[in-house]
Amino acid sequence: MPAEVCVEWECCWAKNEIAPGECPYIAEGEEELYSTIKRRVVEKCLECPRFRTDLLRLREQGHPLADVLPFIADEFVDQKARLQSMGSFLTSKTREIRFLHELNLVLQTSLDLDEILSVAMTAITAGKGFGMNRAFLLMADKERQFLRGYLGVGPRNYDEACQIWREIGQNDLTLREMARNFQKTKLASEKIKFHDILEQLSIPLANHKHIFSRTLRERKAVLVRDAFHNPEVDPELAGLLGVDSFLIMPLISRNRRVGLILADNCITHKPITTHDIQLMETFAFPVAFALERASLYERLHEEVEKLTAANAKLKEQQELIVKMEKMALVGRITSSIAHSIRNPLMIIGGFARSLLKTIAESDRNRQYLESIVREAKQLEDVLEEVLSYADSLYPAMDTWDINQLVTGVFDKFRERLVQKEISCVLAPAAALPMVFIDYKQVAFCFRTILNTIMETPGVDRIGLTTWLAGDDVVIEIRDNGTAPPREYGEEPGAPASVAQELGRNLGLPLCRAIIEKYGNPFVIEALPDRGTKYTIRLPIRKEGDSNGADTGRG
Repeated sequence: MPAEVCVEWECCWAKNEIAPGECPYIAEGEEELYSTIKRRVVEKCLECPRFRTDLLRLREQGHPLADVLPFIADEFVDQKARLQSMGSFLTSKTREIRFLHELNLVLQTSLDLDEILSVAMTAITAGKGFGMNRAFLLMADKERQFLRGYLGVGPRNYDEACQIWREIGQNDLTLREMARNFQKTKLASEKIKFHDILEQLSIPLANHKHIFSRTLRERKAVLVRDAFHNPEVDPELAGLLGVDSFLIMPLISRNRRVGLILADNCITHKPITTHDIQLMETFAFPVAFALERASLYERLHEEVEKLTAANAKLKEQQELIVKMEKMALVGRITSSIAHSIRNPLMIIGGFARSLLKTIAESDRNRQYLESIVREAKQLEDVLEEVLSYADSLYPAMDTWDINQLVTGVFDKFRERLVQKEISCVLAPAAALPMVFIDYKQVAFCFRTILNTIMETPGVDRIGLTTWLAGDDVVIEIRDNGTAPPREYGEEPGAPASVAQELGRNLGLPLCRAIIEKYGNPFVIEALPDRGTKYTIRLPIRKEGDSNGADTGRG
């Protein structure tokens, strides 16, 4: 029977245009369907109950299409549902691919361990990522002996979770932006927040019965269910995590056991699906590779720093060797010259003193003899200093009592200090351990310092103290002179007393070279109010050290 003779249909499928309100299934915003019959039939009529009623009426009227149209309508609706499902599936997969691409891009390019951790842990716990409530990272140590808890991320209770979800909802950030924000503001605090749990998550890798070791050995993810009654799970681990179900994901890179990731839904208690595990497995390898690469880069950086420091130290030692070789040459020259001059000088001085004893007080030549005796004595003192300087360049290491050494040096200077009206206060610490030094070299340093102080204007008081500081004995000498300390960083060139005659104290650079051989700096400081402080640190002889400090050798 033709459609034209039919009575009015309940559904609007037979009308090209309809008025608002004729179809109750057209919602606000879909007004375009009022005048578009094709779209209205496809989107609304085929699923409309009124349309199904009209199909029954067609069958009652004996219409030839009455038996066919229901099949076509049902198949169309079914295909439409399938297309929508496929569209949703494709959208979900596209989002996952985009997410994994963004994640891998960071993991493949970054060498910063904190950045990799931030991206990885954010990806696991963020809604735009895998959407887990909480995650823990365990990493193998450098020796691959222990698996230690390294980082935890997520809320500890429901209130904290709500606050996190509110913050995420207010800020529409990409995964990388979320990771950067996490690294800047939360990474350090998250380590502290889960410190108690992370400490207890550490296990030895040799414990093959533990579920962590088995997971790493078998190299596949393990979804733990009914953890509190699971015979494979340590009850302490289940109690520590406080959840009945959690995922253990191994991190393996080039057959190296990098660590583990534990993930759970401790707040929502949402089941972990097979799809979640598959996604995490796809994510595990690039994370393991990135963590391994960042760890190796950090170790390489540490080794480079060590080598740089070693090279700098080697350069200093080489410069010191060259300096000591120059000083040794100066010492040999000065020793040779001093010995050549000493005998004639002693003869001249001896004859002059003998003549002085026999000549009368009124003799006008007496003043010339006195002048010869005085100058000869001064030259003898210079020669003694020169020979002492030369001897100090050849080290002879042994253990000495530093208090005895400094007291002996001060005793030799006591007469000169009295003549210059300089008071001296010694305050050596009692029961100091022996120091491993070259006696002549260190004594030369103290004589040089005292000579320098006595030539400094305004000095009328010298103080000396000694004390123990760690593995060193510290000797501190202070004066109250008005002049700042002389420059002591120059190359040593002559003995102190000779240099002083020339108006410069070049003995201090030699002192600096001698003291630095013991591994400590020779410090000269101008005091805030007035005076100068000289500080020397010397190593003690440790028990069981048969050869002594290497730095004590020339």
